[in-house]
Amino acid sequence: MAHHPPPDLVETLKQRYSDAPEACASLTDNPVLRSMSARGSCRRFTDRAVPMALLETLCAVALASPTKSDLQQRDIILLTEPETRSKLSALVSGQAWVAGAPMLAVFCGNNRRQRLLHEWHGTAFANDHCDAFFNATADAAIALGAFVTAAEAAGLGCCPISAVRNEASAVSDLLGLPDHVFPFAGLAIGYRATAPEVSKRLPLHVTVHKDRYTEPDLREAVTTYDADRSAVQPYASQRSPEKFGHSDSYGWSEDKVRQYAQPERADFGAFIRAKGFDLT
Repeated sequence: MAHHPPPDLVETLKQRYSDAPEACASLTDNPVLRSMSARGSCRRFTDRAVPMALLETLCAVALASPTKSDLQQRDIILLTEPETRSKLSALVSGQAWVAGAPMLAVFCGNNRRQRLLHEWHGTAFANDHCDAFFNATADAAIALGAFVTAAEAAGLGCCPISAVRNEASAVSDLLGLPDHVFPFAGLAIGYRATAPEVSKRLPLHVTVHKDRYTEPDLREAVTTYDADRSAVQPYASQRSPEKFGHSDSYGWSEDKVRQYAQPERADFGAFIRAKGFDLT
């Protein structure tokens, strides 16, 4: 599929938000911002392989992103072997589209290097508590977001795969992750077979605050958002109808409620503790 310039920044912001701001005039032609505003997850890819030189460049750009205190507690594992990609796809059951991605990557939090530095310098690691895990998680998340932005600006499509945490122990074994290194998210990467869909987002007055957190008319805002989104982007199916039945007004909020009414990753904390983290 040919790579076309993204739509106008003003128009995509209007598609996203019911209360879209007037875009700053000096930014409306910025190609990176236009790409970011028009982005959408990609789950259908062409068969075209992604050159390794491009992937390595994207990794380098992603790892140039901010990192807490310059600790650099994140790693990217590119799954270059088809067999490894196949095994990872099998572990994220229920997401068959993952197997069709030309490239898979796993973004990891890494607190191991910091602890090794302490060993090498003969100095005790004095922060063995929840913040050590949190910092590495934040570093991995920042790198993932930066990689997606860079990849889409380069004409690729991407989709994060949080389901790697459904089988975190098995994924860790597959990738040979040592103590204090853990899978944060996978990422499917390739050339798009279809154009991205621009999903509506919650209104900005709900998610952007000034000076302090507020919730003005939150329930009304979510109800309106449900209706607006369903009008242009209705769900093709409803989650777990055998448990919840069929809703005539099914929207975003009900979909998210149904999703998190089911237990998920209840053993992840035990996995992280087994990796050597003290979460107190």
